[in-house]
Amino acid sequence: MDIEVARVVIGMDTHKRSVTIEVMTGDESVVGGGRFATDAEGYARLLAYARSWPQRVWAVEGCAGIGKHVADRLVADGESVVDVPAKMSARVRVFATGQGRKTDATDAHSIALVGVRMAGLRPVLADEQLELLRMCVDRRASLGREHTRKVCQLHKLLLELIPGGAKRSLSAAQAKELLKKVRPTTTVGKVRKAHAAELVADLATIYARSKAADKELKALVKTAGTTLLDLHGIGPSGAARLLAEVGDVTRFPDRNHFASWNGTAPIDASSGDHTRHRLSRKGNRAINRVLHIMAVVQLRNATEGRAYYDRKKAAGKTSMEAMRCLKRRLSDLVYKALLDDLAGHAATGPGGHSGDDSDSSATGSQPAAGSSDKPLPGPAMSKPTTTPPSRVLTQRGASTGCHLARLSKY
Repeated sequence: MDIEVARVVIGMDTHKRSVTIEVMTGDESVVGGGRFATDAEGYARLLAYARSWPQRVWAVEGCAGIGKHVADRLVADGESVVDVPAKMSARVRVFATGQGRKTDATDAHSIALVGVRMAGLRPVLADEQLELLRMCVDRRASLGREHTRKVCQLHKLLLELIPGGAKRSLSAAQAKELLKKVRPTTTVGKVRKAHAAELVADLATIYARSKAADKELKALVKTAGTTLLDLHGIGPSGAARLLAEVGDVTRFPDRNHFASWNGTAPIDASSGDHTRHRLSRKGNRAINRVLHIMAVVQLRNATEGRAYYDRKKAAGKTSMEAMRCLKRRLSDLVYKALLDDLAGHAATGPGGHSGDDSDSSATGSQPAAGSSDKPLPGPAMSKPTTTPPSRVLTQRGASTGCHLARLSKY
């Protein structure tokens, strides 16, 4: 008589040199666990231990952060891995234990609970192209932060060397010319000038690296075959960030869940007869920043986004509320473009480029009353077990048609 082997979820709390796991069945019974090193020997023992359960899914916390190094190794070895957001496991830990104190064991337990209870967790897939985009856009962002930091240091030194300092928009070449005119007479002044000269040289190097990084990103985004660059206000860095962070867009049931994920969906703060919404400070802040830059660029030009913003102001919205509405509509537009890319169709943009018309633009169309102010969507329907990545992949083809049917609402 054949005995059916139960499917298990292996919750994993990761660190650099060790991981703690807990093996849990669908009825939340704990059937195993332990602590393993992350070196070659410890990882081999971890896999050997997990193979006691043929039907298994790994629920790893922070697959885009501290858990990435283990999650990537598991995926490379053919294991099914889903990403558990740290905030979600933290909330489950509080509800499961009644307090917020944490250990590696309690963390692994809460991660396993999330893996068992929640459906729709993002599967971790081996996608070399997305990994390249993520690495390159992170490097470009790091260069930008380094440039800002050194420019601030240079302005501080120039203010002490030159009465009134230098202008705000200062290039390395302009700073170099300013330093040529400075003739300090004291030892402190000479050292200060030398430090400023070092910063100018660093800025010139960073500028050259940033230019090369932009060129590399543009080539990678074009290779990805996305139409995000056709949207007014999205450059190579923004498109790369969207592709890298979103991954599989079909993991979002609709545009409202996508807006909730990126933080552009307002939060319902109504009370009694008073109906109002407030700005969401949650969501993926990197994607929220991309959408904010997109909105700012559209407001600076004669685009449909600018016209939409003006209509909201004329309807009585404040500048902040109108900006929030615009970002919400741009989120819908990006979501539609990502779905169109998935289906192999050309995406339309909010004006300012060829092939666009205002009727097909999300920001140019007249929204239904209150559609741009739609708050966070209702809670997702939870299931007792997490869908394995293999099943998710087989369901995507069928779900794509449903997602495209929803675009008629735009």
